[in-house]
Amino acid sequence: MERLEGKVAAVTGGAVGIGAATVIRMAEEGASVAILDRQDKEGEALARQLKDRGLKAGYWHCDVTSEQEVKQTLDKVAETFGGLTVLVNNAGIAGANKPTHELTEEEWDLVQNVNVKGVFFCTKHAIPHMKKAGVGSIINLSSIYGLISAPDIPPYHASKGAVRLMSKTDALLYATENIRVNSIHPGFIWTPLVESHLKTTGMDPDEARKATDALHPVGHMGEPDDIAWGAVYLASDESKFVTGSELVIDGGYTAR
Repeated sequence: MERLEGKVAAVTGGAVGIGAATVIRMAEEGASVAILDRQDKEGEALARQLKDRGLKAGYWHCDVTSEQEVKQTLDKVAETFGGLTVLVNNAGIAGANKPTHELTEEEWDLVQNVNVKGVFFCTKHAIPHMKKAGVGSIINLSSIYGLISAPDIPPYHASKGAVRLMSKTDALLYATENIRVNSIHPGFIWTPLVESHLKTTGMDPDEARKATDALHPVGHMGEPDDIAWGAVYLASDESKFVTGSELVIDGGYTAR
C-alpha cells in the first residue's frame, strides 16, 4: 500500500481504460495522482471516488495537443500537490483504419498530434518539475505495434514506434539528472479504444473479440490492471535501475 508514498503522478487519458486503472493503483499505493483528460464527467467521477476512499487525487481538463494547456495544467498539478515526480503519457487514439494510400493528411495528423506531440508536450513541461524535485519517472504508453506491425491503422503504428524511440532518447538525455524514462508495450487490452477499433473491422463484434483473443498465446486479451501494475513498478523505487527499457505486457503476442 506504500510503494509510491510521497510521489506525485500525472496520468494523461486518466479518466477511462488503462489510464483509470493506473490512476487507481497509483493512488492506492500512496501517490498523489492528477487525472488529466478531456472526458470531464468520467474524470471528475473518478477523482471523487478516490477522495471518498481517503486517497489523494484530483481531476484537470487537459488537451495534450495544446502546449499551453499542458504547461498550465502540469504547473497547477505541481502547485496543488507540492511537486511532480511521475508522468504517465497514456493519452492516445487509434485513428482511421485505412490503407496508407487512402489516408488524408488530416487523419494522419490527428493521430500524430495526440500520440506523439502529446507525449512531447507533456514530457517537455514535466521535466522542469522533476529537475526541481531531483527525481522523476516518465512512463510512455507505446504498444506491441511500437515493436512489430500489422496491415492496418498505419498512423497508429507510426506513432507508437515514435513513442518507443522518444523514450530511449529522453532516457539518455536525463539519466544523469535522476529522471528515468521507459515505455510500456501492451498487447490488446479490453478498453473503449480497442472496442472502438474492433468495430472498424467490419466483423461481428463477438467474432472480432474472439479473433483478437486468439492472437495472444495465452488465449485472451489483457485487462487494464495488467498494464497499471507495470506502471506502478516503473513509477516506484523498485525500478530505480531501469531506464530506456521496454516493458512488454502482451500475453505472449510478440514472443513468436
